[in-house]
Amino acid sequence: MYMEAIILSNDQYQALFTRLEDISKNMANKGNNPDEFVDNNDFLQLMKVSKRTAQSWRDEGKIAFSQIGGKIYYRMTDIHELLKQHYNHAFAPNFKNKSVRKL
Repeated sequence: MYMEAIILSNDQYQALFTRLEDISKNMANKGNNPDEFVDNNDFLQLMKVSKRTAQSWRDEGKIAFSQIGGKIYYRMTDIHELLKQHYNHAFAPNFKNKSVRKL
């Protein structure tokens, strides 16, 4: 088995590299604007959930969304609100009044 080599001109390489940088910057900035909408695929990747889980959350009213035809969008503020609503504060067990069992 061998690998096929692809040869690019300098201009093609620079165009490809510039496009990859643009995509990287766009992904890094995604979610910084609270009024920004993300599509369902971005939501699935961001939340690391399946399509079915996202559908359940929409059906249960856990997350607000917009739908245009078959395309679904979520507002970043609604995603943050979902996470805030299900946030659990850290807690420390109270050991003062507990007897310690020795082995």
